[in-house]
Amino acid sequence: MGQEEPKYDAESHVKRNPHPDFKKVEASRPQWRDDHSARMTTQTKDPSWKIGQGGNDKDDSLTYEHVEINPDAEGRPPVSNYKLLISAIIPRPVGFISTRSKDGSSTNLAPFSYFNMVNHDPPMFVVGFSGGWHQAKDTLVNLRDTQECCVNIISEHFVEAANSTSIDAPYGTSEWAIAGLHPAPCSIIKASRVKEAVFSVECKLYDTKEFESRVKKGEKTGVMAILEGVRFWARKDAVNDEMNLLDPNVIRPVGRLGGISYSRLGDMFEIPRPKFDEVKKEEDNAHFVSKVEGQ
Repeated sequence: MGQEEPKYDAESHVKRNPHPDFKKVEASRPQWRDDHSARMTTQTKDPSWKIGQGGNDKDDSLTYEHVEINPDAEGRPPVSNYKLLISAIIPRPVGFISTRSKDGSSTNLAPFSYFNMVNHDPPMFVVGFSGGWHQAKDTLVNLRDTQECCVNIISEHFVEAANSTSIDAPYGTSEWAIAGLHPAPCSIIKASRVKEAVFSVECKLYDTKEFESRVKKGEKTGVMAILEGVRFWARKDAVNDEMNLLDPNVIRPVGRLGGISYSRLGDMFEIPRPKFDEVKKEEDNAHFVSKVEGQ
């Protein structure tokens, strides 16, 4: 098994960028389309779908074969799992996290796509950091020392600035200046929120969990931080009067894909959740069984 670099997501190790000359490739592509009126809310692919019908592709997906992948197979480097997973679990929301050192002498701003919400009462979020405590990133160091951070949601109107904060700057270098983004005061925590962000969450550190490699026993490979949201900040033109719903056409979130690819909000569709009692009256009861053949 080959030698691995200390940081599993280091650019020289992962080789995310597939283009030798990215700017040349980018210049050959169509320009950014800023016409949001072109987006629409459509029907689902099959509005007539019925309970028990299965896929909407006329079973075409059943004709393909799958290959089994053992994440811990001998000779398989962990970076292969990383590249596979970030290309499969998509799109991922990006937690744009602001922290400051305990003494307030330095601040940090960085994006993390190992991020999501896991509860609402209380509001709970998780964020994953590659590498163990012994190689903690600036954000994790500050989070550990201050027990707080601000999570901002990245929108289209500052995506380039947000991406610039992923630079491998040494500890103590402020990504705020690199990005040109503007700090705004929070209410409960000392770290700043991003003023350009449509939605931000002030968070307190609830708990952490460190993970150990399955391949190289004893080597710590990641830390999961559980955060509790203690204050929300929403831009007035994006939130409704009841302050319980954000307009997706205003927040215009950016999602993380694999490699160096990102996604933006495109066409949407609505699909209500079925209610068992109502469906059972209308459909064949043969669909409501305790086990399906082949399980």
